[in-house]
Amino acid sequence: MSEQNMDHQTLAATDEAGQTGAPVRLERDSLGEREVPAGAYWGISTLRAVENFPISGRPVGSMRSLLWAFGSVKCAAARANTALGLLDAERGLAIEVAALEVRDGVFDTEFPVDRIQGGAGTSTNMNVNEVIANRALEILGFEKGDYAQLDPIDHVNRGQSTNDTYPTAVKISLQSALLDYCREHQLLINSFAAKGSQFAGIVKVGRTQLQDAVPMTLGQEFGAFAETLREDLARMNELSPHLKEINLGATAIGTGITAHPEYRSRVTLELNGLTGLGLVSAHDLVEATSDTGVFMLLSGVLKRSAVKLSKICNDLRLLSSGPQSGFNEIFLPAVQAGSSIMPGKVNPVIPEVVNQVAFKVVGADATVTMAVEAGQLQLNAFEPVMADCLLESMEWLTSACRTLRTKCVDGIEANEPVLARRMAESVSIVTGMAPFIGYTHAAALAKESLATGRGIRELVIAQGLLEADRLDALLSPSALAGFPVPTPTH
Repeated sequence: MSEQNMDHQTLAATDEAGQTGAPVRLERDSLGEREVPAGAYWGISTLRAVENFPISGRPVGSMRSLLWAFGSVKCAAARANTALGLLDAERGLAIEVAALEVRDGVFDTEFPVDRIQGGAGTSTNMNVNEVIANRALEILGFEKGDYAQLDPIDHVNRGQSTNDTYPTAVKISLQSALLDYCREHQLLINSFAAKGSQFAGIVKVGRTQLQDAVPMTLGQEFGAFAETLREDLARMNELSPHLKEINLGATAIGTGITAHPEYRSRVTLELNGLTGLGLVSAHDLVEATSDTGVFMLLSGVLKRSAVKLSKICNDLRLLSSGPQSGFNEIFLPAVQAGSSIMPGKVNPVIPEVVNQVAFKVVGADATVTMAVEAGQLQLNAFEPVMADCLLESMEWLTSACRTLRTKCVDGIEANEPVLARRMAESVSIVTGMAPFIGYTHAAALAKESLATGRGIRELVIAQGLLEADRLDALLSPSALAGFPVPTPTH
């Protein structure tokens, strides 16, 4: 069943409950009364949110890392409130157990609220509160919806606000997603580096502006791919301290209203015990509640990573183009037939899909940027779309790196005969001789070679510009690739 259909069927079951005789329970909020399916762990707040936000068709239940984080936050809050005497031990333990079940994915289907929602994440927080409350009631031996015994707000949400629990959960989930991406990114780096070693002795023509430039090795080209990705990995690792700063205990706007004076330090301690992330409480909770700049920072680094990854894929497509009328310097693994009309055609579909992931990440960065800018006064109401964009970008990039590595880079082979033939025919080698014969002579040689078809080596010997042994040293693979050569004498 699709996520969108799941939402529609959830609503349909609710709407038809009273008409078909399906069991329901009556719940109340400040807007009135509604019937909720008796078996649902979510309640009236979730019902209203599902009705209000039929936007993406993708429920919060599909955000596994966010629910893992939210379960951790609610468990930490229950432990802190129990320790501070704000919850009795029985209720506190029931909430803790239920929160850990949410964390572990037991109730993912009970989170039908759309990922894109108004209210700064309140609908997600209330969905979590209701599921935990009703599961805790079940643990205590009461009926779902018997909130006189254990309430989603008074007990599960004690000392909390959406405005501190939601951004804290988002930051925790982003750290988890970022770690996954960094692991796959490193594996891709290793794959390119291995190809760099494999191709170290294969000389080819380097290009600038799509024109022949100077010789290099194919190994240097692939080693550069590895290094450019390595630089992005370093930038991503630098983000970790920024994502570790949380505002839990800030409640509504950062003043900590309704929270015990010791709650902030206690809940942070408990949350670190649950996550092992080394989270720290922000120095200024008012600032931390209103400022979402860290999400824009992360988005920018993801955009940089995606764009550079896409550039590498452009190069792979160019280098493998052909096989007869293109560059044809490398062979990409053939993973599927390329055309419904042209027999035998094979397309670079893996680099192409990574290009498209990059396009999506660039668009998501624009969304995050505008959402960060749109915050007003003590709160930014647009964190749901930031979370959606950032988590999706990292999920897609993680999959893209894995796919590029396993279905493309690991299997790339060099077309050595083509590379050797082009190197032998290329006038690009003349640049390495310029310090020894002078730029003017070198330019004239290049022009004559192109006009007559005679090789550079032949022309140099014929004109007596360099001795044969000296010329062979200059044209050796190590010299052509930029390794040390004898210092010219004048």
